[in-house]
Amino acid sequence: MEQRHLGRTGLRVSRIGLGTLTWGRDTDEHDAADLMKTFWEAGGTLVDTADVYGDGEAEYLLGRLMDGLVARRDLVISTKAGSVPDPDRRFDTSRGHLLSALDASLSRLGTDYVDLWHVHAFDPDTPLEETLQALDLAVASGRARYAAVSNFCGWQLAKAATWQLAAPGTRTRLAATQLEYSLLQRGVEREVLPAALDLGIGLLPSSPLGRGVLTGKYRGDTTPPDSRGASEHLAPF
Repeated sequence: MEQRHLGRTGLRVSRIGLGTLTWGRDTDEHDAADLMKTFWEAGGTLVDTADVYGDGEAEYLLGRLMDGLVARRDLVISTKAGSVPDPDRRFDTSRGHLLSALDASLSRLGTDYVDLWHVHAFDPDTPLEETLQALDLAVASGRARYAAVSNFCGWQLAKAATWQLAAPGTRTRLAATQLEYSLLQRGVEREVLPAALDLGIGLLPSSPLGRGVLTGKYRGDTTPPDSRGASEHLAPF
């Protein structure tokens, strides 16, 4: 599998990444192990997860697979923090929450560090400089090798990246941004992609198969019973 540098960094990742959104809930340990083995044998290295996937179970499961199936050193682990199960506040990117969430992720994953750590989304209730300081602290402490953001629109990405570039040597430049991008969802091309290209930030497309629609499984008159569209908690997605 082709390997690429992530943005303007020395970090190399496989061109195709393995997502774990359904792990620990819809995808059990046996199926996850089969996916991981197939992915790794094909040359894949980048595995993407988040602290809220399966309420943390995705990270637990990934940690178990690294303990016995694929060596930690052979993978590039990407995880996220900032989403919270609070109907009144969807995101919390305060320094306190983010760093506590990172420690919890490391515990579940059974590792001392993650290769790439994302702020899961922009939080209008937290000053951006406070959020970015958490990324600096995570990298400076060795708990994260590289920092990134996720689900930032064009101006949010440009503001965050410019802030990090304003004082080289004391701040951690953003390695990547993650955003939904597929033949069905091409909004990233308007502002986010030009900003990322200009700032040297790598793009990690999520839901590249249009949330499953581009697989062709929904062409019939009925929704396949084993699909996300038939799942109670994933149908809205």
